[in-house]
Amino acid sequence: MLGTGITVYDYRESETEITEGISRNTYGQGKRTEELKVYAEGENIEEHIEVEISERAYTQEEIQDLFVRCIHRLDTLILGNNESFDHIEEDLNLITEIPGEPVTVSWELDRYDVMNVHGQLNEETVKEEGAGQGIMVTLQAVLTYKEEEGKQALYECNVMVYPKEMSEEDRLYQAVREELEESNENTRTESLFILPKEAAGRKLHFYRRMDTRGGIVIVMAVLIFVLLYALKWQNQEKEAEKRRKQMRLDYPEIVSKLTLLLGAGMTAKRAWKKIVSDYDKREHKGRRYAYEEMKYTCREMDSGIMESESYERFGRRCGVQEYIRLGALLSQNLRKGTKGLNDLLYLEMVQSFEERKARAKRLGEEAGTKLLMPMFLMLGVVLVIVVVPAFFSIHI
Repeated sequence: MLGTGITVYDYRESETEITEGISRNTYGQGKRTEELKVYAEGENIEEHIEVEISERAYTQEEIQDLFVRCIHRLDTLILGNNESFDHIEEDLNLITEIPGEPVTVSWELDRYDVMNVHGQLNEETVKEEGAGQGIMVTLQAVLTYKEEEGKQALYECNVMVYPKEMSEEDRLYQAVREELEESNENTRTESLFILPKEAAGRKLHFYRRMDTRGGIVIVMAVLIFVLLYALKWQNQEKEAEKRRKQMRLDYPEIVSKLTLLLGAGMTAKRAWKKIVSDYDKREHKGRRYAYEEMKYTCREMDSGIMESESYERFGRRCGVQEYIRLGALLSQNLRKGTKGLNDLLYLEMVQSFEERKARAKRLGEEAGTKLLMPMFLMLGVVLVIVVVPAFFSIHI
């Protein structure tokens, strides 16, 4: 829909005659190129014509206002981190262009030994000459309008440069640095680098800076432990879900076998053991969780646990609603008598097969939903393959 809308809009634009002209870009947006179709009376020009449209230029009055505006902005732009021109301690920001304006700036200074054209201070000269009264530097800037030659304006200001005031900690740090550099030069021919004993009248004690790699290893170890624990928990959840799905899949078959064997005259216990015996004799050995729990129940009954209690414990171990219901059904009918048990199991078998069909249908729908994203991606690829060549062919 978006592509169709854009195509319709572009088509209408291409078929609408330009009568009043083409709007220029405003100041600072630069020039742009337009591709035009031309229909002359009596003949059509098939080849498209490209025309370069420059941005709108300022009038003479607007140029004067532009220079005034830029000069006012320079007073704040060039200060950098300093507070005023009367006390300069850090580098100035002598910009070469005014942000957002078609104006370039070129600088001239009367003291290049104190400051360069980028506004960077010469600390040695400032320390030697600027202590106390400071150093006055005159800055001159020529502002030039980019779009028209000869349109210029002059900007001039005076700044007082002072050495940067250092705190007690900064002075001590500087003194220690100087002592270290001097000691390094004096002991270059020796096998050991001798550390200075004092600086600025204070005794020095040096220690190696503690490496943080041990802490990094500890953090990584904790992170790995958490991730491994999360992975173990995730795998357990996946295994438990796999177990539940497999047990639900086997449930209709187990109930069907119980119904068939009980209908043939077997008791519930004998039918249970018969199913377990057939499971052990199967050719393809593969772990089936429901049958393994039935086998465990047989061992419980052989060890002396009551049959009814064994069925209930079987349902609780399985942890699946269907098996809990089956265990309760067998246990209750043993206590009340086996009359009607076969009919109840038959109904349970029919219901379980219906649930299995519904589950299979739901799984099919989920699989179809998961395929939607790949299908959309393939649709996008097909659209690109079809639309891009057509788009380029139209422009060619």
